[in-house]
Amino acid sequence: MRARADLLIALQERLKALKLTQAQSARLLGVTQPRISDLTRGKIDLFSVESLIDMLSRSGIEVEVKLRRAA
Repeated sequence: MRARADLLIALQERLKALKLTQAQSARLLGVTQPRISDLTRGKIDLFSVESLIDMLSRSGIEVEVKLRRAA
């Protein structure tokens, strides 16, 4: 859940920085406008880690996953 939250926040911030409308954001990310609405409203349960990574990539953000041993 933490990974999804971090990815969702990063995507929200990226779209805000690009100053696009929801329709423009939807075209950029290859999704529907209602999907962007869900994203901006923070409906995290509707998004998989994979879909968020894909949308971040389409928005120009490279996602790197790092694993480390728990303390």
